[in-house]
Amino acid sequence: MCGRYVSTRSPEDLVQLFQVTDWRAEEALAPNWNVAPTDPVWAVLERSARGSDDGAPQSRQLRPLRWGLVPSWAKDAKAGARMINARVETVHEKPAYRSAFAKRRCLLPADGFYEWQQIKDHGTGRNRKQPYFIHPEDDQVMALAGLYEYWRDPAVKQDDDPAAWLTTCTIITTEATDAAGHVHPRMPLALTAEHYDEWLDPRHQDPDELRALLTQPAGGHLDARSVSPAVNSVRNNGPHLLEATAP
Repeated sequence: MCGRYVSTRSPEDLVQLFQVTDWRAEEALAPNWNVAPTDPVWAVLERSARGSDDGAPQSRQLRPLRWGLVPSWAKDAKAGARMINARVETVHEKPAYRSAFAKRRCLLPADGFYEWQQIKDHGTGRNRKQPYFIHPEDDQVMALAGLYEYWRDPAVKQDDDPAAWLTTCTIITTEATDAAGHVHPRMPLALTAEHYDEWLDPRHQDPDELRALLTQPAGGHLDARSVSPAVNSVRNNGPHLLEATAP
């Protein structure tokens, strides 16, 4: 799974990188070196104005969403903390994801992601989980493949109340290869720039064609380095978490 990642690019940079046409400056997020489930994260998506018909023009937006998808039919928002990843092998079939996969796809910008490997601590002789930071060799931004969903809070009476709606997202994962495969059996999928338009367009709904767009981050050219166990705690944040350490 992908349970933590890094997202530090400014919204101004992301607007340029992803050719965004709609972004609200008041929705700015701080750089985050330890993105955890239920955190707000940047997402690039395409949608038309609310209440418009299916043929209305789409705008490419940069929006903060909550990581951990809450299905529209969920009784409460608690399920989102467990639904941070969707397996590419079954994403088009699972009730929680199939509607979003057909119509609500997004890109989640990331500098890299963390995975943990079970190793023996030579000092104590016990097994422990060693974190690794996995990132593109050229340090370019990854466009992780994501889905988003709307959830209506039944406790809020008015539809036009901003608190009535929660927009959440999940990351699509696959079997890990290359550097990531040496650390963990699963890894996030990504999109290359030439496939952004097709992936984001909600009119494209063929499951096989959509899955064919997905690829390994950075074309598989990834580097993995061991980092401090400080990343294990969501309370810790900052660029020091990316510093290489001995396993």
